[in-house]
Amino acid sequence: MKAVHFGAGNIGRGFVGLLLHEAGCEVVFSDVAESLVQQLQQVDSYTVTTVGQHPTRTRVDGFRALNSATDPETLTEEIATAEIATTAVGARILRFVAPHIAAGIAARPAGAPPLAVMACENAINATDLLEQEIRANYQGEDLEERALFANTAVDRIVPVQAEGAGLDVTVEDFYEWAVERGPFAGNEPDIPGITWVDDLGPYLERKLFTVNTGHATTAWHGWAAGHATIAEAIRDPAVTTRVETVLAETSALLCAQHGFSEDDMASYRTKVLGRFANTALPDPVERVGRGPLRKLSREDRIIGPAAALAERDMAHEGLLSAFAAALAFTPEGDEEVDRLQELLRTTSADAATLEITSLAPDHPLHPEVRALIAARLAGP
Repeated sequence: MKAVHFGAGNIGRGFVGLLLHEAGCEVVFSDVAESLVQQLQQVDSYTVTTVGQHPTRTRVDGFRALNSATDPETLTEEIATAEIATTAVGARILRFVAPHIAAGIAARPAGAPPLAVMACENAINATDLLEQEIRANYQGEDLEERALFANTAVDRIVPVQAEGAGLDVTVEDFYEWAVERGPFAGNEPDIPGITWVDDLGPYLERKLFTVNTGHATTAWHGWAAGHATIAEAIRDPAVTTRVETVLAETSALLCAQHGFSEDDMASYRTKVLGRFANTALPDPVERVGRGPLRKLSREDRIIGPAAALAERDMAHEGLLSAFAAALAFTPEGDEEVDRLQELLRTTSADAATLEITSLAPDHPLHPEVRALIAARLAGP
């Protein structure tokens, strides 16, 4: 079984690529970073180290790497003979990956099994986004016969790596890769690292509204308190209280929307907070908090649950406090931080609300949340 994986960065090598390797796949990494591709081409293996309660070291070998920008023809050939295509590039980069996958699908020989396409991104239904872009680039009328598209929920903390680590990657020992079963019609590939589920929605939202919401909240409040890492921030009782408030709100929503029990969500929250506190993962708050415009958009980890809670007349003040902390998050070197601060300086609160949350003027965002956001943006 061959898998073409887009994105040879730390997540690609230390999570998706690792699990594909452990499943016995022939893995082909595709990336546009020439220096990274060259490094992968010049070695026969790299090591993934997990840290936590169950530390391990795994040698990953038998892979290949190519630059999709300079060698698209070879990439097309690789996809044409693969069974699986995965991504870990960031949701906003999927539109650049899609033309390559579309070309590879078109080049598949007649009678080949459908290519299983799975976007492994920190976004709800990222594969749907990728599928839309592939359809826009596909020339034939037989895409349904040549490819299938399955949404995924992925979860593993991969921190900034130690200087000099090279291709070796350190990750936490916990991971979750859930994939919807339906598109495979009973022919799921044998990848032991995947949890196959009939309904992915609850898994997606539980992860996004607990892990991602909690991570960002810890980063923004931790940065304001002067902490350098997530583990340091979550040991601060003041930060922990704010994070626990937010997660209590999102847990209440998840129980109401998806039927999770309160005990199950309490256990899940405890596990997540324990992961944040892992001192073996020196994850900078600046890394976790970066990209605030994306993270504050309407369907993402803060405004998404806040709006859903407001519509149910349930508490959401902790989430809006996290929103306010994101507005005050101003490390250097982040284009989204710079754009956010420019919006705060140069536009009205209502106009900034629309742009930051990616809303059209007539978008049905709960009026209370819209008003509270505008009030936060307006400042004292």
